[in-house]
Amino acid sequence: MIYTVTFNPSLDYIVSVPGFELGKTNRTESEQLLPGGKGINVSILLNHIGIESTALGFCAGFTGEEIKRQLQVQGIHTDFIQMENGCARINLKLQNVEGTEINGMGPAISEEKTKELLERLDVLKEGDVLVLAGSIPASMPDDMYRNIAARMEGKKILLAVDATKDLLVNVLEYHPFVIKPNNHELGEIFGVNLSTKESVVPYAKKLQEKGARNVLISMAGEGAVLVSEDKSVFMAEAPKGTLINGVGAGDSMVAGFLAGWMKSHDYKEAFRMGVACGSASAFSEYLADSEMIEKVYNQVQVNECK
Repeated sequence: MIYTVTFNPSLDYIVSVPGFELGKTNRTESEQLLPGGKGINVSILLNHIGIESTALGFCAGFTGEEIKRQLQVQGIHTDFIQMENGCARINLKLQNVEGTEINGMGPAISEEKTKELLERLDVLKEGDVLVLAGSIPASMPDDMYRNIAARMEGKKILLAVDATKDLLVNVLEYHPFVIKPNNHELGEIFGVNLSTKESVVPYAKKLQEKGARNVLISMAGEGAVLVSEDKSVFMAEAPKGTLINGVGAGDSMVAGFLAGWMKSHDYKEAFRMGVACGSASAFSEYLADSEMIEKVYNQVQVNECK
């Protein structure tokens, strides 16, 4: 079973407001209210390609109930911890205003509730996959990812981590199965600017030296790179298509990589599926469906670099 953790889920209120003007009353042309959060995105994409997962995290208030309701309607298993106070956040996304977003704070997570999450993760067993994705609320300890990785050590689970800076670096000693920084996040870790596929490879290998098994780097229009634990380096150009919505593309890549690996146990195939899912979501209004993924998959060309 794949388990995804979203520490700060959201309802994403996505609106189209043509001709938006500050200081005036603006009216929407279209609007959507969808569950959001990086781990949740992974679960949704996996569901679209027929792979079961369980979404964990924290939910509160009427917004939390709506997040759970929408996921359950899609057939996704949920095991969220219910908070007594506050509400799951609402993120406002203005589609017509250069990707402008206003993201909510979310509820404060108590030490007791944090402990409850850790105890729920104790059910994971050999062969399960745990996805830790995204930021953590300010009320939680900043070594939360590391604490979870340490708790999972020795259980022979596959840990996937999609996070930035210290959240990511601090789990490397526990040998995560796959980490997915983008090229900017990778450069930020090492204080360098990385703009080409070739330039990211040495730094991906440095993360392997620190403990990561596989390093998957997304590079938007430049494509993607995988440095695998068997020392292979795979590169792919970005498939051709119209960028509609970049939100969730990285999460879709993580989901696709895991799905590809579970089906084939082949890193080249896992990488190809990851690139296909990430790009397909970028070409979709929401997270990609199976039809779009198959269409993009047939375009993806993977090269192995010696």
